[in-house]
Amino acid sequence: MAVAVWYPSEASEADTPLALYRQSVAVDAPVSGRRHPLVVISHGTGGSLADHHDTAHALARAGFVVAALDHTGDTHTDRSRTMRITERPTQLIRLIDYMTTTWAGREAIDIRRIGAFGFSSGGFTVLGAIGGEPDMLKVAPYCAGHPRAYTCALQQGPGIGPFPASVTPVEHDKRIRAAVVAAPALGFTFEPTGLKAVTIPVQLWRAEQDTVLPHPDYAEVVHRMLPEAEYHVVPGAEHFDFMTPCSDALAKVAAIICPKSIDRTAFHQELNAEVVRFFERTLR
Repeated sequence: MAVAVWYPSEASEADTPLALYRQSVAVDAPVSGRRHPLVVISHGTGGSLADHHDTAHALARAGFVVAALDHTGDTHTDRSRTMRITERPTQLIRLIDYMTTTWAGREAIDIRRIGAFGFSSGGFTVLGAIGGEPDMLKVAPYCAGHPRAYTCALQQGPGIGPFPASVTPVEHDKRIRAAVVAAPALGFTFEPTGLKAVTIPVQLWRAEQDTVLPHPDYAEVVHRMLPEAEYHVVPGAEHFDFMTPCSDALAKVAAIICPKSIDRTAFHQELNAEVVRFFERTLR
C-alpha cells in the first residue's frame, strides 16, 4: 500500500505536486514535537491518498500526524478489488500498525490518541474498523429495487463484478478512539443492528444534494443507528464536495468530481475547522 504522511514540522515549506494537486509542505522534514495524535484517512471508491490532502494539511497544522493510504485494488488506476470492500478496514488497520511500529517518526505519535476519517467507501471502511458489521446480503435486494443507483451500476463496470453475497466479518480496531464519516457508502447494509458495537464519538456528514449516494439510504441510515453522532448536513452540496477542492488539472480529466454545486473552497474551510475541532475534543 502506498502511504502519504503529513505532520507538524518547523522546516520551510515549498510548493510541491501531489498527484493532480499542489500543496505547500516541507518534504521529508523532521517531525517537530512529541505526543501527537494520529488520524488515518480512507478515500472513496477509485480514489487516492491525495483526495483529502487539504484536510490532512489542516490537521497537521493543528498538531496531528495524518496518514492516508491508497487502498489496494480500489484506486483510479486499479479497480481489481473494488467490490471486496469488506477488506478495506483491514487495510486501514494495517496502516495504523505501520504508523505506530515502523514509520520513522513513530516516536512522535501518542498511540493512545488515534482517530480515523473516511469518505464514501472510506466512510464504510471507517464504520467497519470501529465496530460496524455490514450485512452484504442486503445489497442484492436493494439493487433489485434501485437498479440505477450508483452502488448497483458500479457492479456492472468492466472487470469489477458484484459485491460479495455473504455475511463477511470485517476487522475492528479498538485503538481508534474517534471517527469522522462523510457520505458513507452502503449505509443500508448496517441496518438494523450492525452499528450496535460502535461506542466511540462519531462526526457524520451528509451532502444535501448527494446524487451518488442519495438520501435516505446511506448517511441517514447511519444517523438513525448512531443518534448521538454529531451530524452535519451540507446545504446544496454534492457527493464529491467532501474531496479536496479541484485543481484545474483534475477538472480536465475528471469533471464529475468537480461539480459547481457549492463554493467548495469556502466549504472546506468550514469542514476542516470542524474536523480539527472534533478530533481536538475527542482525542484530547
